[in-house]
Amino acid sequence: MAEPQIRFDDGAGYERMMGKWSRLAGEVFLDWLKPASGLRWIDVGCGNGAFTELLAERCRPAEIQGVDPSEAQLAFARSRHSAGIAQFQKGDAMGLPFADNSFDAAVMALVIFFVPDPSAGVAEMARVVRPGGQVASYAWDIENGGFPSEPLLAEMRAMGLPAIRPPSAAASRMENLRTLWSGAGLERIETREITVQRTFADFDDFWGAALLGASIKATVVTMTPDQLEYLKERVRAQLGADPRKPVTLSARANAIRGHVAD
Repeated sequence: MAEPQIRFDDGAGYERMMGKWSRLAGEVFLDWLKPASGLRWIDVGCGNGAFTELLAERCRPAEIQGVDPSEAQLAFARSRHSAGIAQFQKGDAMGLPFADNSFDAAVMALVIFFVPDPSAGVAEMARVVRPGGQVASYAWDIENGGFPSEPLLAEMRAMGLPAIRPPSAAASRMENLRTLWSGAGLERIETREITVQRTFADFDDFWGAALLGASIKATVVTMTPDQLEYLKERVRAQLGADPRKPVTLSARANAIRGHVAD
């Protein structure tokens, strides 16, 4: 079986699976940040714009710049945005296309574990934020079972299927986030855990959404129909899911914030 690769080439599919989870966690994250209105924001790794929309709806920003390497995700982000506040462009988290001190706040929402060099990504956020401005992130606690699709991934691992992990999964650990933020010279660092729940109409609703997740789809496309059906039954048994009843799952993220030195 060929080694699968994680690809973000389906903005609508991402929205059905991860975008809704991102919004749930993002609501709690913004409640914690309590940002002032009128700020200039950069959303690094904005993807299909799930978190960008939260910023536009809740924070009355003066500006939002969304940056992502996937043209397909950016196209979806542009199509959903109606407030006219956000602009989206292709870019690399490790080399942001903006001058020093361009923003009041920088955020990475469910992204840092995809950055090949997380320390470079955090340093870039700190560079483009003004002195006293805030640099923040939240990331699924992948290594401790916090990822929303962990029930499915656990069964895939048990079947000997390729374990698809983001390239920098360890960055999601709380202690590693602290090290990254302090290493970038950020001050007044604070952390918190975010736990959210999502209810699906039934098991098939969950299953259909889960298969659209980038880390899942990368393996699913390499499987035979028999393998996929066997995996589905294993996951259903693990969850004890009644096909006719709602399925509620939990996910857990680690969040961090710090300030650029004055």
